[in-house]
Amino acid sequence: MANPESETSGPEAAATFGFRRVGIDEKQSLVDDVFHQVARRYDVMNDVMSGGMHRIWKDAFVGWLSPPSHKRARYKVVDVAGGTGDIAARIARRSDFKARVTVCDINPSMLEAGRERAVGRDYEHCVDFVEGNAEELPFEDNRFDAYTIAFGLRNVPRLDKALSEAFRVLRPGGRFLCLEFSTVDIAGLDRFYELYSFKVIPAMGRAIAGDGEPYRYLVESIRQFPAPERLKRHMADAGFGHLDVRLLSGGIAAMHSGWKL
Repeated sequence: MANPESETSGPEAAATFGFRRVGIDEKQSLVDDVFHQVARRYDVMNDVMSGGMHRIWKDAFVGWLSPPSHKRARYKVVDVAGGTGDIAARIARRSDFKARVTVCDINPSMLEAGRERAVGRDYEHCVDFVEGNAEELPFEDNRFDAYTIAFGLRNVPRLDKALSEAFRVLRPGGRFLCLEFSTVDIAGLDRFYELYSFKVIPAMGRAIAGDGEPYRYLVESIRQFPAPERLKRHMADAGFGHLDVRLLSGGIAAMHSGWKL
């Protein structure tokens, strides 16, 4: 299995696309193709991949963020790779609609799905949708109180660059919070999870969407993502402090927290 930390810089730079090694500039277009295919069925896809558990994990994620509901000045959040607005809606509701959430996603199909979903919903007035790249965010320095990213960081070609951008756009005292699939560390569960991931999920993808390959990539990308302790090192290198991680469901998912001190 390739090591995500073995990526290099310059014209020979490489990245992982699932278990494949690709040019680092090629990865983004390949990832875009995947999400163009699944945009309309993204929430169904999450239900398939997690057995519905992603809803509980996302509630825990936003609960840990705990956006304030009493501030006169609006709490500003950027939710990166959050195209369908699933996290943004939870933040808005959790804050009693006091928070202002900017959903930033590189994929226009995902953003369109999010905009359509928001129409007429209770959170529509406090959520914006902006097209942008996690590695070059279209925002000024020190703008946001919080940066969230759920199940998106593993799809970014240059992890360290995305983390540096997260640090840049956060105000001093701002918080970075990431929810991502992780490394199962319970004997027995790890073997079951491996079988479920590589045999069941692609088959479900074929049945639901007519194509199992996007689902196979997403499963492979989970295996390539840094384990919690390695991700903490990446976050520290980007400048974040007071680092913390909380494992969910035996390590199937994990929440990673850091602060711009």
